[in-house]
Amino acid sequence: MSTMTLEATARMSSADRRESILQAATAVFGARSYVGATTDDVARAAGVSQPYVVRLFGTKEKLFLAVLDRAVQLLLAAFRSAAEGPEEGRLARMGGAYVGLLSERGLLQTLSTAFLLGGDPAIGPAARRCFSEVWGYLRDEVGVDLAEAQSFLANGMLINTIVGLRLIDDYDTDPRVTELFDELCMPEKAEIIQQLAPRGSEPW
Repeated sequence: MSTMTLEATARMSSADRRESILQAATAVFGARSYVGATTDDVARAAGVSQPYVVRLFGTKEKLFLAVLDRAVQLLLAAFRSAAEGPEEGRLARMGGAYVGLLSERGLLQTLSTAFLLGGDPAIGPAARRCFSEVWGYLRDEVGVDLAEAQSFLANGMLINTIVGLRLIDDYDTDPRVTELFDELCMPEKAEIIQQLAPRGSEPW
């Protein structure tokens, strides 16, 4: 790490350092998955030492759980902001906000990773609580009916699949992928995905 980076890190508050590490960890877990990522990878991405990451969070498991909690809170905050205003078009605005979370590198992929670890004794229960919290938000705060909640979550999982598979790389070259973006993802979401995840970009 350069002297300038060390000095900048030293000037940060503990809360800012923690947030910086969580943001870096989100990108690393999103790109390499929970199994493939290491605390050393996160430390390098955050510009701090690996012992510092361990001292702050403990194990990789605890770090991932902190990343997951932050991801869900960012998700809910984006939903709540988008839900403000007229009831008409509310779910569409929330869907746009969900796609907009691509600007937080690795966030949607981290959620997908967590939701595939249901059998893990620590991550599984946390991931289920997060999913339940989102469902509860849709049903209790937004007040959508069962069919609307199911459709909204299904579309979100479809977007996660599109992002995880990097289907944007085949847009305009595979007509089936083009149709998926233009018809199922809706043009405005396809445009956002193309802007935030351009073809040939580094792994998210």
